[in-house]
Amino acid sequence: MGDPFSLEVAHTLSSCMSGIRTAGDLVLRMQLAKSMRIDEAKKYVAEKLGVEPIDLSDSDRMFEIRKKLNLGRPFDLNRAPRGIEAKINIARVLGITINSVELFKEKTGF
Repeated sequence: MGDPFSLEVAHTLSSCMSGIRTAGDLVLRMQLAKSMRIDEAKKYVAEKLGVEPIDLSDSDRMFEIRKKLNLGRPFDLNRAPRGIEAKINIARVLGITINSVELFKEKTGF
């Protein structure tokens, strides 16, 4: 069955990183997708984004990085990718499989 609190712990830690305002959501995805511990997930995400791990919690720096890579942003929503578009870009940048992205590709022939 696994640890019933693992999702809660991972979510709590990534939320403390401000979620989509910084890179908390990306770190959480790596924790869940690859069973990484938080430090390992931060290092992996920082490497993929081309920044230092300390930059992952800098909202100004991450706003620009998320804008450049089209990973979705909490502000400037008129021009920011949302929903499945953001998830497709996240899967590509992090090199992971996201079930909803795969289902979308399957149904649309994307």
